[in-house]
Amino acid sequence: MHLQVLRASPLTTVQDQGRFGMLQHGIAASGPMDRTAFMRCALALGAESSAGIEFTRAGMAFTLVGGRTRAAFDGGTFQLRHNGQECPWPAVLDLQSGDTVEITPGSVGNYGYVRLLAEIDVPLILGSRSTNSIAGLGGFGGRALAAGDLLPLINMDHVLKSAAKPALPDDGQPIRVLWGAHADLFPATVRDRFLATSFEISGRLDRMGVRLIDREAVFRDTGQLTLVSEAIVPGDVQILGDGTPIVLMRDHQPTGGYPRIATVIGADLDRFAQRRPGSTVRFTSVTPDRAHKAALSR
Repeated sequence: MHLQVLRASPLTTVQDQGRFGMLQHGIAASGPMDRTAFMRCALALGAESSAGIEFTRAGMAFTLVGGRTRAAFDGGTFQLRHNGQECPWPAVLDLQSGDTVEITPGSVGNYGYVRLLAEIDVPLILGSRSTNSIAGLGGFGGRALAAGDLLPLINMDHVLKSAAKPALPDDGQPIRVLWGAHADLFPATVRDRFLATSFEISGRLDRMGVRLIDREAVFRDTGQLTLVSEAIVPGDVQILGDGTPIVLMRDHQPTGGYPRIATVIGADLDRFAQRRPGSTVRFTSVTPDRAHKAALSR
């Protein structure tokens, strides 16, 4: 049984939960940009293969070659057609050999997911099937998927007992952050403006990072704060030498030499990843205790 890719949006990749513990060797964990939506697919199926497909705003199309399986779709909001028939989103579909699925853009979000009652049979690299497109590691030949790719599938029967929880719409509330390792390098007035200002999501975003448009020039007069490079994590808000804020994402570089004013908490990073270019984002600071409680509630 295979999945044949007919069309793929840029940065459509094979992802699993990620390869953790490799940052000391210079390799980011990768994994899905919206981990909650990725898990909802597994819960909707009632089973969890390790790997699925992450696609971006333009969607994708594929056909099942041989066999039969079930597929779950979630993340963002997209238009879904099964053999030409429109389906609701999110959805769970039974697929047979020759069936075609077409996913086209919807109104919300940057990332969507397909997970199957089958394992995508790509090699485990350092304990993970996730694609790190920056390093050319894992997934399908270490690269994004393209039309014509044929992904081998292996049936599986790892049943989960949990039920899927419905997606919560993004209510536009501020993204919660912890103050970063270098917050004290910025004057209190700048930190206050950082929390009071609405930033715009720029079109310069990918799995490595999201640049923000600082129309109020919050960081214009802070000067260039270049530091000795040190380890960084997903969600870090770095301030580049020209004052541009950038939020680091799943395929971030292992180290960075720009100051980090804050870090998006894990419970909000999925929500931030789905904010589209042109939308606005505000930040609010929370304590580590509240960040831990938010993570547990997720």
